[in-house]
Amino acid sequence: MKLHIERDELIGLVQDLIRIDSVNPYLDADGPGEREMAAYLQAKLVEMGLEVRLVSINETACNVIGVLRGTGGGKSLLLNGHMDTVSAKRMDIPPFEPVHEDGKIFGRGSQDMKGSLGAMIAAVEAIQKAGVRLAGDVILTFVADEEYKSIGTEELVKEYRADAAIVCEPSDLDIGVVHKGFAWISCEVRGKSAHGSRPKEGVDAIVHAGRVLQEIDKLSKQLMNKHHPILGSPSVHASLINGGTELSTYPDYCRLDWERRTIPGESKQDVEKEVAAILQKLHDEDESFRASAELFFWRDPYEVSIEEPIFLTLEVACRNRLGRVPRISGFSGWTDAALIQEAGIPTVLFGPTGAGLHGAIEYVETESLVDMAAILAETICEFCR
Repeated sequence: MKLHIERDELIGLVQDLIRIDSVNPYLDADGPGEREMAAYLQAKLVEMGLEVRLVSINETACNVIGVLRGTGGGKSLLLNGHMDTVSAKRMDIPPFEPVHEDGKIFGRGSQDMKGSLGAMIAAVEAIQKAGVRLAGDVILTFVADEEYKSIGTEELVKEYRADAAIVCEPSDLDIGVVHKGFAWISCEVRGKSAHGSRPKEGVDAIVHAGRVLQEIDKLSKQLMNKHHPILGSPSVHASLINGGTELSTYPDYCRLDWERRTIPGESKQDVEKEVAAILQKLHDEDESFRASAELFFWRDPYEVSIEEPIFLTLEVACRNRLGRVPRISGFSGWTDAALIQEAGIPTVLFGPTGAGLHGAIEYVETESLVDMAAILAETICEFCR
């Protein structure tokens, strides 16, 4: 079976996608969201003859799903990629005027992850042009809002199921099998306002918040004793602080937000207990310390077995195309793979090579996109036969 990736068509498709501003409006108030991108992809998938749905989530966010139906009796495979990008402001290159030079395609979203969206489509087109009849379904899913709260994939897994999934985040053509989770914690510290010249009457909420920061620093060092063989240690860092009213008044309120990055084996309950222990310790040391905290957003860490059929199939396809064994890798950041895996679908991460993720100069390497598309095509044919 010979599967051919149309290199020039793939480059043109990725450039078209980069030209569409799909900055996430939750990250940048000027961002238009995914609607225009979704309309383009919907038209492309219809042109390919897939079963296509556009699923609206809110005014700016929507998903596009395209299904290549199999003849029946085979395993189904879901490919996932997000349409949104981070802000394009303060870039050192024109963000929506993609340039292809020196074997790279430049522009916002080129690596993260419009290059991958193009490769997903190119893989299915190669299968169609080769006349390959698959037994199982191939489900292309282009989702919203991965860069913020992943409402797109949250909606997707409520309705769609498959025997396995590949989330096509950039991975340098290695296979990702694990990544960290995270928790966002908000802590409100209460003090007592008083004139700045009357220390006996005031309780300084900002100073007390400083004690919380000291405990976070201690926790950061303690977490170094935990270790995952691929991801290393979990972590914690202070993110935001706000308090006080004026220079001559003891502040009666301070809010402190922090982020806790987790590794597999750590649960939401573990982190909640960790936070409660910090506040209890500080109150036991000083009864004037008053604070409450809430873990207001949680995402699980992700890990998949390398014995899963989708990993083994993808590994063989990588070896056949690249002439090397792909590295088993982990991501320090979070991806939609966690939501898909949590929904009971064995999921791996696989994508192209590039640089400038969320940065001032972002690009994806062209040949890695061609290789990625070819590897996806072979994986689909083997897995869904």
